[in-house]
Amino acid sequence: MTINDAQKSVNEWIIELGGGYFDVLTNTAILMEEVGELARVVSRTDGMQKKKEGEVLNYGEELADILWVILCLANQKDVDLTQELHKSFVKKTKRDSKRFID
Repeated sequence: MTINDAQKSVNEWIIELGGGYFDVLTNTAILMEEVGELARVVSRTDGMQKKKEGEVLNYGEELADILWVILCLANQKDVDLTQELHKSFVKKTKRDSKRFID
């Protein structure tokens, strides 16, 4: 699945099954919530916190939830993430191509 395919699939799901998009402010708040859930996984698997009894920690699930909301926001703001990611690679290559090489 390409990024473009993912944006289209999320849009179709939201329209057909999801009852429509939440507003941008709500989706941004949801994104922050999902990032917090990923932080919980990181703190318990790679940090010093201990897993709670019965707690399920899943990096993949939390990353997918974050990606879902990002795709929603991109769709809502009519952003082509494929194009924007390409532009980001160009920018980073110009700026950082020698930055991390000894």
